[in-house]
Amino acid sequence: MTKTLKLGCIADDFTGATDLANNLVRSGMRVVQTIGVPTGPLAAEVDAVVVALKSRTIPAAEAIAQSLDALKWLQAQGAQQIYFKYCSTFDSTPEGNIGPVTEALMDALGTDFTIATPAFPDNGRTVFKGYLFAGNVLLNESGMQNHPLTPMTDANLVRVMQAQTKRKVGLIDYKTVAQGEGAIRERIAALRADGVGVAVVDATSNDDLHLLGPALKGMPLVTAGSGVAIGLPANFGLKPSLQASQLPAASGLQAVVSGSCSVATNAQVAHFKATGRPARAIDPASLMHGQSDAVVQQVLAWAAPLLKDGPVLVYSTAEPDAVKAVQAQLGVAEAGALVEHALAAVARGLVGLGVKQLVVAGGETSGACVQALGIAQLQIGPQIDPGVPWCHAPSGVHITLKSGNFGTEDFFTKAFATLQ
Repeated sequence: MTKTLKLGCIADDFTGATDLANNLVRSGMRVVQTIGVPTGPLAAEVDAVVVALKSRTIPAAEAIAQSLDALKWLQAQGAQQIYFKYCSTFDSTPEGNIGPVTEALMDALGTDFTIATPAFPDNGRTVFKGYLFAGNVLLNESGMQNHPLTPMTDANLVRVMQAQTKRKVGLIDYKTVAQGEGAIRERIAALRADGVGVAVVDATSNDDLHLLGPALKGMPLVTAGSGVAIGLPANFGLKPSLQASQLPAASGLQAVVSGSCSVATNAQVAHFKATGRPARAIDPASLMHGQSDAVVQQVLAWAAPLLKDGPVLVYSTAEPDAVKAVQAQLGVAEAGALVEHALAAVARGLVGLGVKQLVVAGGETSGACVQALGIAQLQIGPQIDPGVPWCHAPSGVHITLKSGNFGTEDFFTKAFATLQ
């Protein structure tokens, strides 16, 4: 059993898990990421474990059950503090799952207070007066209002969280955060006295997150995006170390599988295609009527002779209007499931063709691909862009799981250069 487990983390999707693990590694923690809840005790001697679930868009009751299973396993490993990680765009359905899972974890841990902030300034996600900004615009003006599964039409996090939880939601604003640990702790005490159970926290810079970190020491449950993670390792006496991110040498062929329809990923697909590299689109409508397996085989037959000359891209990424048209024809859930299944089968087939360096874009797509590849654990390596590291699977495959909204336009080409 791991005897030094300082932080036990539960992430609601696979890209978010690597995003969190990346920030912890860069801040000096030895981290293992598991795919789903392990069936036995963890053998590795590490500082933190991130349990990656695929619970962001499933029914709330299922998300709660999976999260509580993860909590029980982490507690059995001796975790001193629990961290529930969600996306830096705070995206969820009106019913959850952020609020319901937060409340279930609070109940299980017997705590009456926690914080909530998706702030991740390195990726332009900031919280000011309780409002979430993506870059220079409010969240609901950033493109997230067009998300195919979890459209976000309100940037007021206090209001969004209050709609999802029975507990009273409050705010720790930027003025308080700027005054540091003492002021933050005083504000927490005042909120608790007022019956507040969850407090949204402002953060517009990494400095804010480092000021927040010490005030969270000893808090049984922290809920946040990955940004807050940079301020926590110091609470356990840890400092940044490059050794924590070393991976085995890379080899094999290269490929990109992209299912995200975010603004950022659309730009990355366009950039890759503009370089002249081979790219092939999968039309969700072509997967209907049992045609998915045939489409996958066609894609793999196309890729096979091209891989020796460099990376290829297989994508279902599309603009919002195109996505809505397919959803209208197939239904939101069926369209998403068909695409995930097909892309996961493509990823498995590409690895079978010798791909050992694989970029996957999109949270739902990443979850499906990792499960299709039978990956149960990942070692976290060097960062490509903020929130996106290379990882190494026991099978020898290097893989990066990119959140749809993350990365520069040249991410798909830059990623492979980073690994060399």
